[in-house]
Amino acid sequence: MKPYESPWMDDDLRMLREAVSRYVETEMLPKEPRWRAQHHVDRETWRAVGEAGFLLMDVPGEYGGGGGDFRHESVLYEELARRGMSGFGQGVHSIAAHYVLNYGSEEQKQRWLPRMARGELIGAIAMTEPGAGSDLKGIRTRAVRAGDHYVVNGSKIFITNGSIATVLMLVVRTDPGDRSRGLSILMVETEGLAGYRVGRVLDKMGMTAQDTSELYFEDVQVPADCLLGGEEGKGMHQLMGDLPYERLTIAVAGVAAMEGAVEATTRYVKDRKAFGQSIGEFQNTRFKLAEAVTRTRVARAFVDRCIEQLVAGELDTETAAMAKWWVTDTQQQVIDECLQLHGGYGYMNDYLVCRMFADSRVQRIYGGTNEIMKELIARSI
Repeated sequence: MKPYESPWMDDDLRMLREAVSRYVETEMLPKEPRWRAQHHVDRETWRAVGEAGFLLMDVPGEYGGGGGDFRHESVLYEELARRGMSGFGQGVHSIAAHYVLNYGSEEQKQRWLPRMARGELIGAIAMTEPGAGSDLKGIRTRAVRAGDHYVVNGSKIFITNGSIATVLMLVVRTDPGDRSRGLSILMVETEGLAGYRVGRVLDKMGMTAQDTSELYFEDVQVPADCLLGGEEGKGMHQLMGDLPYERLTIAVAGVAAMEGAVEATTRYVKDRKAFGQSIGEFQNTRFKLAEAVTRTRVARAFVDRCIEQLVAGELDTETAAMAKWWVTDTQQQVIDECLQLHGGYGYMNDYLVCRMFADSRVQRIYGGTNEIMKELIARSI
């Protein structure tokens, strides 16, 4: 079969992919077992990736970024995901940075973005609460203005990069009387912050190298100039505006994981022998691989089109929701079939497909559950 290349690739991006692939293989992949065992990625790795120029590649150079666009970011997402490297949470790091880029003042952009690009600050999105997941209007973490600062009380849960994050994109309620327009976003630097506490690193089904954590705020004082955009009550508007970017990052990782799983499975079935022949010679194996390759190619074509639309400023909320739910549902179907073709070995964590299977399940939940994605699409029909 002729190798597929995304239509948005060009010579510069090919060179970038080669550099990123080489870096991931030599500098990151050997550390993955340790990250999974300790349930987080070292802060040193963040700084090293930043020094290599692979953080915030779609942020303008004047703010310390790479000056590229979402295609450049996608290269890193893909090279990590196709190797099953789910621990390095640069996705939420980039998303948090884009909220600053899109809604922050010039002073705020200069304050946070260059340090995030260098990996000196590690970003996290502190949105979800024990009683508020997809329903953002249920957020209860409270921020009360007191002179030149806000006093924050509340808690967050399921926070990617939570235990190592040094800057939070914190969604708070500044007006308890208005569910829709009472939300605001504070950019909170956490080092040495009184009243701020990281709770447990949560014990998850998959993504064990990622430090998904609980966060607690008890009379935490945050300078008023950390209010994103400088105006209260804009949080919901800001959140809705950047959701297509977030959901497309999930879809990009999903299709790359499918490609990695299919590639690993193809190698396995050609080498594994049963009943005197490789299992890749059985008709059932050939048909299952044909189905997996086709689903993966369809997903790739859809995601590539979404990438082109995002770069052109044309990706709408509904199309991003379609990509998020359909690709992640298909991701789990494809990887499940790949695991089955591995037989008993597919159930062993030593094998990439096993880790990918466990990691893939949450793709249908975070970034807005797939049921919410369908609701968004249905409302537009």
